[in-house]
Amino acid sequence: MDLNKATIIGRLTADPESRTTPNGQTVVTLTVATNFSWTDANGQKQEKAEFHNVVAWRKLAEIIAQYLKKGSRVYMEGRLQTRSWEDQNGNKKYRTEIIADNMIMLDSKSSDSTSQKDGELDTKPSETDEEEINIEDIPF
Repeated sequence: MDLNKATIIGRLTADPESRTTPNGQTVVTLTVATNFSWTDANGQKQEKAEFHNVVAWRKLAEIIAQYLKKGSRVYMEGRLQTRSWEDQNGNKKYRTEIIADNMIMLDSKSSDSTSQKDGELDTKPSETDEEEINIEDIPF
């Protein structure tokens, strides 16, 4: 069995770029930055950023273009794909991208948080809307 799955949580480095293919499909490209921090041998805090190229198609692309902007915090899930091409000088170039199939917007809008999965919006109640659970109410 094979598995090709990428999951990242980070922030957009720029507004998503949306295009339409000649056959009418929407495609959006974006870059998501993820940070990694650690303490080195001298006790100094270190930090490094990784930049991930993400591509989304069809309805997910339309939603990303509509709701996300530079600085948006996002969860992205998809598969890794590497494509290659030749530049003007005949040199072979490669680019590895995450082809997104799931996205959750992590920025809160007022007191509600909105998420996106497979093109359907899902609004979750805020913490203030939840009732406290009493341990005696649990049936087991």
